[in-house]
Order: sequence, then C-alpha cells, then structure tokens
Amino acid sequence: MALNILVVDDSAVMRKMIIKTMGMCGIPIGEIKQAANGREGLEELGKNWIDIVILDINMPIMNGEEMIDEMQQEPEIKDIPVIVISTEGSSTRIERLKGKGARFIQKPFTPEIIRDTIYEVTGVGEGDE
Repeated sequence: MALNILVVDDSAVMRKMIIKTMGMCGIPIGEIKQAANGREGLEELGKNWIDIVILDINMPIMNGEEMIDEMQQEPEIKDIPVIVISTEGSSTRIERLKGKGARFIQKPFTPEIIRDTIYEVTGVGEGDE
C-alpha cells in the first residue's frame, strides 16, 4: 500500500531532505503534500487523503503542537498518525506530544529511524523485509 504523506515544516530544505530520505528507505510513497506551517497543513488535510503527517514543532503562524490539537478536534483527521521530527530538546514538551499520540524523532535522524517509525505507526512494510 502506497502512503500519501503530508510533510509540514517551515524549512523547504528540511521538507526536501525528509522526502528524499523516505524515498531512499524504500517506503511505498503515493502522493506527497507539503506545507510550511500548521495552518497550511490543516488546509492540505482538508483537501487530500493523507495516511500520515510528518511535522515540525517550531513554525510560524501555527506550530506543530497547535496543529495536532486542531487535528484532534476533527473526527475525519484525528486518527491520522503524526510523527514529529524536530530539534526540540525539552523533555516536558516531548512527553506532552507523546501524550497527544504523536511519535517523536530527534534531529539529526537516520533514514532507518524514519523508515522504522513510519512502518510502526502505519503497519506498512511489516513482513516485507
């Protein structure tokens, strides 16, 4: 099953790096949508079928945590898996995000960490290796 993925990060370079890394890992990718902040991310979720959201925390307009909060208020999108990829070091904030159901990957990351985390939250790739 190919995954439709939304990558939300205010850095276009980081979005491209995450997308390239997923491609290198052999993750079955359908469509990839991009957004530069949480507000744009929510707009993409309203227009497209998305299987997983990869999200930064610190962004202008609407940060990643606010986007997760908004997603949890919407029945159609509240169950979409969210992986946060960030340089965030605050254990309090990381635990708060995990409490909201998000998985957390610390930057810098390896391709294997992204692949394994996506497989864990989606079930895609299990038994394929």
